[in-house]
Amino acid sequence: MATPRLPRSRVLGRCLAATAVIIAVWVTTLGASRVDLYSRPGALPAISVSTLAARYKANRRAVGQALRTARRIQDRDRARSLSRLLAPGRQFLFFDPRGTGRAVEVIGDLAHARRVAILVPGADTTLSTFDARGERPYATPGGGARALLAEARALDPHPGLAVVAWLGYRPPKVTSAGVMTDVRADAAAPRLRRLVRALHRLNPRAGTTLLCHSYGSVVCGEALRGLPVNDVAAFGSPGMRAATVGALGTRANVWAARGSGDWIQLVPHVHVLGLGFGADPVSPGFGARVFAAGSAGHSDYLRPGSPSLRNLALITLGRDRQVTLV
Repeated sequence: MATPRLPRSRVLGRCLAATAVIIAVWVTTLGASRVDLYSRPGALPAISVSTLAARYKANRRAVGQALRTARRIQDRDRARSLSRLLAPGRQFLFFDPRGTGRAVEVIGDLAHARRVAILVPGADTTLSTFDARGERPYATPGGGARALLAEARALDPHPGLAVVAWLGYRPPKVTSAGVMTDVRADAAAPRLRRLVRALHRLNPRAGTTLLCHSYGSVVCGEALRGLPVNDVAAFGSPGMRAATVGALGTRANVWAARGSGDWIQLVPHVHVLGLGFGADPVSPGFGARVFAAGSAGHSDYLRPGSPSLRNLALITLGRDRQVTLV
């Protein structure tokens, strides 16, 4: 008796499902067998007004230890990055040099700020690119955070703003299979949620804005439900794992932007069997407030002098009526 043939749609569905599983396993196990010579971070006190200084001091020591390791093993790119992190006045809530590295930098006074912005970066971000990315320092967590604060101060000499550069997860590489799945975002979202809630307990009167670039907007979409934030802005986004703003489960104002020079516009906005991230956040049906980003390329949204940076600073400061919409 002949074996019945499955319809082509079912065969395709099974192939896609198998591919998604293989990619997920590959992403989560990638690098697991590699020896890591950097030290595991030590225990830190819970975030509070009384422990901020202790956390900053402990993480500075950890950066110094990692720098010594990088020099000993001749990890030159990492050593250059870590040397910059040790510049006077830099403050880190968290630091982990293992793997591609994680770091959470604070610029400003978290305990007394009126507004707090959390910058969530996208793919290809590591400790080695925390401050430097060719001729575009603003396209990094540290450089972007400083560009945002400088723009806010240009708009208001006393903005009462603290900016957090949150490399609190391990973003996928643009050239990896992981950039097509939400595996890294699923792992990152609980960490981002914990940080937002901890900062809200630290300073409950501060308005909080999530600024989510590229794959970072996938992380924000996963984390956002029920978080105490005022605004969330997704820019250069491949999708937020939601069909509409309503599906994000937030009362925050949701903003979105995409520059005319951004290649992300070529990414299909689908979500099939774990591949892709759903609706386009700048599409009318999604329901976000779409703001102007001019001719920005994928790494240009925080470029000084750009309309996107000005609008992101205005959103961060709560000056919604001055934001240029499209």
